[in-house]
Amino acid sequence: MRPPARSTGPLLWAALAVPVVAAERLGLNERTPLWAQLTGLAILASATALHRTWPATAFLLAAAPGLATSTSLFTTSYGCALAAFAFLLGLRGTATGVALLSFAAVAAAGTAKIAVRQVDPASEWLVLMGTLLFGAVFPWLIGRYWRQSRELTAAGWARAEQLEREHRIVADRARLRERARIAQDMHDSLGHELSLIALRAGALQVAPGMGEAHRTAAGELRAAASDATDRLHGIIGLLREDDEPAPLAPPGESIAELIERAAASGLPVKLHRPQNATTSTTTRTAYRVVQEALTNAAKHAPGAPVTVEHTQNEAGTTVEITNGRPRHRPGPPGSGTGLIGLRAGVTALGGSFEAGPHGQGYRVSAGIPTKNPPAPDTTPGALFTSARRLAHRRVGVAFGAAAAAGAVLIGGAFAWYAYTKTHAVLTPTAYTSLKIGTPLGATVPRLPDRTISDPPVDRAPTPPPPGTDCRYYRASGELFVPVDHFRLCFDKDDNHELVEKSVIPKPGTNRPDATNRM
Repeated sequence: MRPPARSTGPLLWAALAVPVVAAERLGLNERTPLWAQLTGLAILASATALHRTWPATAFLLAAAPGLATSTSLFTTSYGCALAAFAFLLGLRGTATGVALLSFAAVAAAGTAKIAVRQVDPASEWLVLMGTLLFGAVFPWLIGRYWRQSRELTAAGWARAEQLEREHRIVADRARLRERARIAQDMHDSLGHELSLIALRAGALQVAPGMGEAHRTAAGELRAAASDATDRLHGIIGLLREDDEPAPLAPPGESIAELIERAAASGLPVKLHRPQNATTSTTTRTAYRVVQEALTNAAKHAPGAPVTVEHTQNEAGTTVEITNGRPRHRPGPPGSGTGLIGLRAGVTALGGSFEAGPHGQGYRVSAGIPTKNPPAPDTTPGALFTSARRLAHRRVGVAFGAAAAAGAVLIGGAFAWYAYTKTHAVLTPTAYTSLKIGTPLGATVPRLPDRTISDPPVDRAPTPPPPGTDCRYYRASGELFVPVDHFRLCFDKDDNHELVEKSVIPKPGTNRPDATNRM
């Protein structure tokens, strides 16, 4: 993936610097000194310069100001920078292990700071995990998904170009296959007919009552037919393809009709077969086997009896052609291209083919299965679709896991928030009943189980008395709304007497000072 132009670096830094300056000017965060703001902006500039070559380092640098400002990592000033560099971390294709280690490092640093601070650690840790999940992990997953989508799109265009090239190759291959089909048709049909002509000529040559001149002419016709068959074999040998034979539809006759025609031409052949033969693809292939075997028997074993066994069932089709010892002088040996083509065609269908001497003759057998198991689709388009689905599935699983973890964290944070707020409520009635000078031990039964962890000290009407230990409580159990608070201050002497109680009003209200002191 092509990285952005380097001129975008200053623009990125300027965009991330706006929340830092704006949050300080608008008072969205606690006031920080000028040197701290400048240090944060310098760290963001360093992260911007490193995010192309060291994206994990840039992410850790972007998280540092947020951790320094807030233990929970949740800040208005640096939240955008955290999400932006987490997104770039996924977009740059950083290894998953490196990204997870970066997130773990941020979580460990925040956890250590929370443990040292010891101010409501459970609530702070839940906020830290929620911020890390939604402000870092989710943007990282979005960047990762965007990168994978762009890579898959580029791969799709490359696959399309490859498919176009393969389409042209397939078209050229189809023309070559058509030539091979025509050549095989010539071999099967013309070779068979020439063999029958030679067979008839041989019968005339030995027929009684023929003159010597006619016998000589019949012998010459038989030799010419044999020579034509040999020349046909030679031509076919130049055109056919041994590695990928093309399937050929036979003439419009069945195996039984083929054998009847051969028998009418004088070939002593018999057929043994069931009556339920069909014209399926395997039967057409069986036709070619029988046709070639009869042609070879007529040429190389003239006068020999030929037996054809043809069986067909649910498993497939089997043909077996056996001829005996030749009774007349056989023709010249052939080139063997016919049997080679048959073997390649049968094995291409997942069948078996055997041809060789048998007793005093020769036998050819072939077994062709009814159906071939479908081969897996390994075309570039199918592979691209499979890879895209796998990438989407992985991203979906990652988003689902992150969403589930986020739901657990949000639920836990809300439950803890509700628990801490509702168990730190001092009712106005109980507050009124507390008397100045009452020892701490006498007031504890009327006090809540918890005190609030983030007291509104800045809104207190007066500072706490010196030498006292103050506790803060909520005046109402309402959630997500501002409420009044109560402050109870006890002296640090042995009696721990209540020396002051005061009401801290909620924001936006002006009330007279209701502080009671000893």
